[in-house]
Amino acid sequence: MSLDFETIYASNKFANPRLQPPRRAKYDFAVAYADPNSIPNAEILMCLEEALLDYGSELAIYTHTQGNTNLREYLVNKLSHNRDIQVTPDEIILGNGSAEIIDMVCDILLDPHDIVLTDQWVYGGTLKTLRKKMTDIRGVESDEEGMVPELLEQSIKKIIKEGKRPKLLYLIPTFQNPQGFTITSARREKILEITNKYNIPILEDDCYADNRYDGTQVTSFFNLDAEDSVIYVGSFSKIIGPGMALGYMTAPSSVLDMIMNVKRGRVSDFTAMTVEKYANRFLDEHILKINHIQKKRRDSMLSALGENFGTSARWSNPDGGLYIWLELPQGCDVQKLVEKSLNQIDVGFHPGTDYSPDPTKGHNFMRLCYGYNDTEEISTGISKLAEFLSKEEII
Repeated sequence: MSLDFETIYASNKFANPRLQPPRRAKYDFAVAYADPNSIPNAEILMCLEEALLDYGSELAIYTHTQGNTNLREYLVNKLSHNRDIQVTPDEIILGNGSAEIIDMVCDILLDPHDIVLTDQWVYGGTLKTLRKKMTDIRGVESDEEGMVPELLEQSIKKIIKEGKRPKLLYLIPTFQNPQGFTITSARREKILEITNKYNIPILEDDCYADNRYDGTQVTSFFNLDAEDSVIYVGSFSKIIGPGMALGYMTAPSSVLDMIMNVKRGRVSDFTAMTVEKYANRFLDEHILKINHIQKKRRDSMLSALGENFGTSARWSNPDGGLYIWLELPQGCDVQKLVEKSLNQIDVGFHPGTDYSPDPTKGHNFMRLCYGYNDTEEISTGISKLAEFLSKEEII
């Protein structure tokens, strides 16, 4: 007789079926992959060899619990130069991707049923983490400049009238996933004024900030904050490759101490020492290269949407990042068309429901990523998608 684990699982279990190997479409607009031809394999291999020659013997011991010291020292300079963030190596913790760091932040701040504020449409990976923690997620509407401060304060006041308090505001302020906007500096200041007024910390997920193609950079929430209320998270996934699975954070001292209490393991020093060597020698040049590639792909997708969708849909026009947010006519349900699109036209996309704190909303939206396919494939894929949606009587 088999043991019945149903009688043993924790009360806060969050069951999910085991994931099957991802099914990739030829025209893959679903997942934010890097351009496969831009992965700097030769340079990474060179830096790996150098790292092993210089530090290889250190693989025989456990690394610093906060992560590779040399890489944290590199990040001190990067954050100062690129994000106006002034910290020391001791104020940086490395993680196995930004997702692990966000999970740890949720561990130290959130209990079941705590209220978390997010954008009305927000990264599905973080939504999954928040649901796993059994939190009450409240979405706040945004416009082309980001979360609307007046609506944020209205949401907070409503929660207070319920006899509760928001525990956290989660934001992707630069090239937001999935909507693509960047919160303006003036609006960041206003949002901080509101969160400080009501003693709500901000989790600033800034993993796309390096991927700017147009316009000027906007300073970080962390830099603007004078109340030690912002937790900052960054990543190498979108500037080298997701396979590196390497993220980092900085935060007020007490938060960092709590993070170290829940940190379950160490970041691979094998990966970190290689990235440190690569970052110091090649990363700035590589970012310029990939941003040039991605700008062309973004422009190709925007052009193809205009040619094929016309006035039958609306979409974002981001200055960077990897996503375009497409709004289709009310009443349609693109969630039902995901598999059909894969099977019939070999086009992948994510439905808007994957990005809504309220699972009943988002049926007429889809997120399109332009990172993986080349410009010709993007044009062809968008044309196929428009023809498909026309046959389905959506546009």
